[in-house]
Amino acid sequence: MKSSRSQSRIEEAVRTILREIGVDENTEVFRNTPRRVYGMYSELFSGLDDKNEPRMTSFKNPGYHDIIAIRDIPFYSMCEHHLLPIFGHVSIAYIPGDRIVGLSKIPRTVKFFSSRPQVQERLTAELADFLHTKLNAKGVMVLVTARHMCMEMRGAKSIRSETLSSAIRGSFETHPETKEEALRLLE
Repeated sequence: MKSSRSQSRIEEAVRTILREIGVDENTEVFRNTPRRVYGMYSELFSGLDDKNEPRMTSFKNPGYHDIIAIRDIPFYSMCEHHLLPIFGHVSIAYIPGDRIVGLSKIPRTVKFFSSRPQVQERLTAELADFLHTKLNAKGVMVLVTARHMCMEMRGAKSIRSETLSSAIRGSFETHPETKEEALRLLE
């Protein structure tokens, strides 16, 4: 999205939208709005570019075979149906295999997958699949709690409603006691 052609096309589209809703895009307040929207979209949708995928730096597992959990990782995304914000937090638990990932890579992974037009269910599954594969983890659990502005600002106007979703891979699927332990850790 960094080409000057993309920038000029997005800026012109924003000018068209402003004109169509009755805003004079040439006033001082709106003159730079198309450029600002382009910059915002470049940042918010950076996860569409695979070159931004986080490197999963890992370390030899020193013999740890229990659950590692990170709770309440904040995220922001955009609903693919209305281009309105989705925001909330992600909690992730995994059981390492031969390698342990650098902890900062997990929030970076959340940022990467949430930085694209999304639906919560796919975000949850993408995180679980990516981490399970990239970490070669024995098990991965992802819990996402989010608010959807497309549901709060318009339509149902269901203010402060939260949507919860989960994805479970590996040993968390096959060992109920391990799954229960992870759920307790992530509460």
